[in-house]
Amino acid sequence: MIEGNQKILIANRGAIACRIERTIRAMGMASVAVYSDADADSLHVRGADESVAIGGSAPAVSYLDAAKILNAAKHTGATVVHPGYGFLSENADFAEACEREGVAFAGPTPDQIRKFGLKNTARDVAKACGVPLLPGTDLLESADEAVVAAEVLGFPVMLKSTAGGGGIGMQVCRSETDLRDAYESVRRLGEANFRDGGMFLEKFVEHARHVEVQIFGDGAGRVVTLGERDCSAQRRNQKVLEETPAPGLADGVRHALWLAARTLGEAVNYRSAGTVEFLYDAGSEAFYFLEVNTRLQVEHGVTEAVFGVDLVEWMVRLALGDSRFLDGFDRHSSGASIEARVYAEMPARNFQPSTGVVTHVQWPPGVRVETWVETGTEVSAFYDPMLAKIIATRATRSDALQQLRKALAAMELYGVESNHAFLQAILDTPDFAAGGITTGFLSRFDFRPCVVDVLDGGIETLVVDDPGRVGYWHVGVPPSGPFDARSFQIANRLLGNPEDAAGLEMTVRGPVLQFQTDTTIAVAGAGMGASIDGNPLPHGKAIRVRSGQTFRTSDATGPGLRAYLCVRGGLDEAKYLGSRTTFRLGQFGGHSGRALRAGDVLRLQVGCDATIDPLDGSPEAAFPTAGDWTIGVSYGPHGAPDFFTDADITMFFETAWEVHYNSSRTGVRLIGPKPQWARPDGGEAGLHPSNIHDNAYQVGAIDFTGDMPIILGPDGPSLGGFVCPATILQSEFWKVGQLRPGDRIRFHPVALGGETAPDDAALLPKAIEPIFTPAATSSGPRVVYRRQGDSGVLVEYGDMVLDLHLRFRVQALVEALQAAGADGILELTPGIRSLQVRYDRQTISHDAVLNLLRSVESSLGEISQMSVPTRIVYLPLSWDDESTQLAIQKYTQSVRKDAPWCPSNIEFIR
Repeated sequence: MIEGNQKILIANRGAIACRIERTIRAMGMASVAVYSDADADSLHVRGADESVAIGGSAPAVSYLDAAKILNAAKHTGATVVHPGYGFLSENADFAEACEREGVAFAGPTPDQIRKFGLKNTARDVAKACGVPLLPGTDLLESADEAVVAAEVLGFPVMLKSTAGGGGIGMQVCRSETDLRDAYESVRRLGEANFRDGGMFLEKFVEHARHVEVQIFGDGAGRVVTLGERDCSAQRRNQKVLEETPAPGLADGVRHALWLAARTLGEAVNYRSAGTVEFLYDAGSEAFYFLEVNTRLQVEHGVTEAVFGVDLVEWMVRLALGDSRFLDGFDRHSSGASIEARVYAEMPARNFQPSTGVVTHVQWPPGVRVETWVETGTEVSAFYDPMLAKIIATRATRSDALQQLRKALAAMELYGVESNHAFLQAILDTPDFAAGGITTGFLSRFDFRPCVVDVLDGGIETLVVDDPGRVGYWHVGVPPSGPFDARSFQIANRLLGNPEDAAGLEMTVRGPVLQFQTDTTIAVAGAGMGASIDGNPLPHGKAIRVRSGQTFRTSDATGPGLRAYLCVRGGLDEAKYLGSRTTFRLGQFGGHSGRALRAGDVLRLQVGCDATIDPLDGSPEAAFPTAGDWTIGVSYGPHGAPDFFTDADITMFFETAWEVHYNSSRTGVRLIGPKPQWARPDGGEAGLHPSNIHDNAYQVGAIDFTGDMPIILGPDGPSLGGFVCPATILQSEFWKVGQLRPGDRIRFHPVALGGETAPDDAALLPKAIEPIFTPAATSSGPRVVYRRQGDSGVLVEYGDMVLDLHLRFRVQALVEALQAAGADGILELTPGIRSLQVRYDRQTISHDAVLNLLRSVESSLGEISQMSVPTRIVYLPLSWDDESTQLAIQKYTQSVRKDAPWCPSNIEFIR
């Protein structure tokens, strides 16, 4: 019996480490994880009972450092080391060191690893056992010797490194020139990767399949076989898809393969798991020995699925001296299983590895998934790029294939590029569906990914969609979305795209993009001199782009600052909080939560059915001929005489405000005269008369932060403690997205709700009232309703004092409005003593909103009788830290040094 208090150290990382950890847990034993700096937050570390740091991120100083791993085993009292695959799994010296230190090695003996570790010595063992071999040579001494031998064997030949695996150090040579060119490079690969530059030649079989047999031995002469796997779907000798049983093999061939593998294992008293690899010539039905992998294979899961065993458990039990599970083993396979390897790589760039943070992943249900990746995982450049193995198992091969197709269709992975679409394309080919593809199949496979390569990110290019991230204003998440939604909508409409299709917002200068697929694009907004392969691109028209063509722009020279590039069907990015748009300050949404940069890959939506007829013609936004703008606004929510004087409001509407250079998607700063103000200070809210207690802003609100007005942009804050004399109308807001530093703006008051806007700005405070009739309540404080643009009302309670009773009243109003469930109410955003009600004016009118508010208000009871949910906030919070001080310093230098909160914002808050 095995004692239950055993500790098993997992000398690996990634998917296999997670797989081993789960098995150890199921066995009722304790697991010990080792991890490098790059893997400190990895799943296998979090799942293990204990974990030990073993050094830097590079494999040489972590997972390949045998001394560190042995020290971790001794320090934690581990009795077994499971090496997984890769790294030290086939290192005879490490296996020997484990046994010398009294730690069991869950794998073959050191002598077996050495015998089979070099391909030329493995051929000697196979030859002695009568296992068929490809015609080949002993180790070569020179390129000249290789050429002579190749002429005897007949070209083509395969030049092989005797050490290592994983397809490294293998080169097909079809001529003397190929062989001489490859000789030194293969030798260097062997020395660099395996510290052994030995090479030999084998006859190359042009139409071969890669078939391997799983063996397991008890180390005392008993060896069992667990079927065969077909691993012929290989890209540059790296397996991509594996399956069992191998399709299309005659029963006689299948049993002969099993017998040859078992004979080879029995000849050396093989211990633990191993795989004997063969080359199968479909034309002659002959097979030839390739090599023995003295470890667990990546594709072991398909064998486990059809045989109903756990090879990891077998390896652990055998290492602990228990081989009873092999007694009388005569289990047959049932069904078929196919595995797809998901790699972080870029098919459009010759499968270059991809790194970065996984911004979203959803692994498919109903199949076996072995992975180490979750949303938020960072994929580094230090290790093999395999992210996951997806294994589908059914009664028949056709059913397993269909299940795997469905699984890949349901899979979602963003933040790093992968071979996801490549795998789907392979599975959809008639050749793979028929079974029996050869190892050369993928070298001839013409795969065209639906992607766009970013050669240059431009100045600030963001992925956006419309209307952006709606419904989170109350928790401080802005809508983001296109700054000039009108131009963005035009570009999508030109293509017949769905309204929420994602595209690119280009500021000042757009990106350089190379299209890897045929598609249709449209550009709208500011003129940037867009071109395709140097040919001018018509503005406001749908244009066909061919694979390989390059899009670029020049700098926007005005008028306007932003242009929009949309692609037929839209960009394929993960939705975050319901939107694909980028919130750069929050570092989420869009493409990895940031602006585009060189090296990015943009995916296009595949098979998107456009249900909207494309626009006919080339509509354009009505940009001014120069940098002078007139923007329509509604007066309020704050005006004269409460906060501003009548003269201030007149000045506000008569001034041609200049756009400040320090403007962005957060807000557009304006330069102009200072108000006189109707009060000396902000009372309890602050030192400056612009200060009020926090209330919710509307996007497009013009707030005075001190004496400087700022137009709140789509990435701006939801709450602020400043007065807002006007709010830009929704239909006019697109203009703000096109403002350039130095442009001049005049705000034109637009009458809403039956008022008449005067031509003379001096008459405005008397003609239009931003405050509606205050409501008299018998059971609560005074309530005031203020206009907030053409889609919002700001509700304010009581006097301008900090009173928790007023905040309770606001919360009670929120809950009552939510319970009322009126159509058209989009968002409720509370402030300290206020509530912003944002509504859809196409669904509910302004008057109906006011009537709803008054009706609900009359139903609220006494504050003293109210009960609302609460939460606890733990102090201290950090205020006076280096980041805060640096922010104050930058603000003083780049914005203004005479603001009320300068020189110390910390003192201002205090």
